[in-house]
Amino acid sequence: MKKNRKNTLSAFFWSEEGMGTIEIILIIVVLVGLVVIFRKQLNDLVTRIFNQINADSNSILG
Repeated sequence: MKKNRKNTLSAFFWSEEGMGTIEIILIIVVLVGLVVIFRKQLNDLVTRIFNQINADSNSILG
């Protein structure tokens, strides 16, 4: 019985069925890490973009 359990465990680790899920989770972790690291820069960029959009829309509307 011990040998059968070892073969099952080995087959589980070498199976490629869950690889897509693991890859997606790793990509999400990296993206969240980048957002945390560059949070201030991203916030400043988004603020400048919306300020420019607001200024441009005010000039168009009169």
